Amino acid sequence: MNDTLPRVSLDARLCTRANRWGAQRAIGRVFAIVSRLGDGVFWYLLMAALAVLGGGRGIRAAAHMAITGLLALALYRTLKGWTRRPRPFRACPGVIAHIPPLDEFSFPSGHTLQAVGFTLVALAYFPALWVVLMPFTVLVALSRVVLGLHYPSDVLAACVIGGVLGGLTLLAVPGVPLLAG
Repeated sequence: MNDTLPRVSLDARLCTRANRWGAQRAIGRVFAIVSRLGDGVFWYLLMAALAVLGGGRGIRAAAHMAITGLLALALYRTLKGWTRRPRPFRACPGVIAHIPPLDEFSFPSGHTLQAVGFTLVALAYFPALWVVLMPFTVLVALSRVVLGLHYPSDVLAACVIGGVLGGLTLLAVPGVPLLAG
């Protein structure tokens, strides 16, 4: 084995492979749209729709989602400041940022953390929304790697962190209709 060759982590290899998909025009465009919707537009529209159409339960769900989102924002900004992990397009040869990032650092994926937290909370109030929310959340997570903005480990960690955060907020709020129909 030649010790002079650089070792590339599995995380970087997977990121590079996924990022090549983003170079295909149609795929890159779809993931760019999903990612931008995941910036907040989709979630804000969902909260507004729940508040307007969902009665008292919808208002509680939207408020709970907003609180979860604020906690997630503070958490992922703190983690990014501590870890200061460079984004893959800055650190991995061959990885291209197909859209501009919203901030400087990679770990964890804020989009994914927010999507998982929002989805858990929304589904606790309105389980039937899984048909829309689960695929959208998965697409948001995938988009971050395909677009060259995050490593797979950033996204996986964000799934865990978002899941824990969403779960804790559900436990902390009395009277949440956990998976009520």
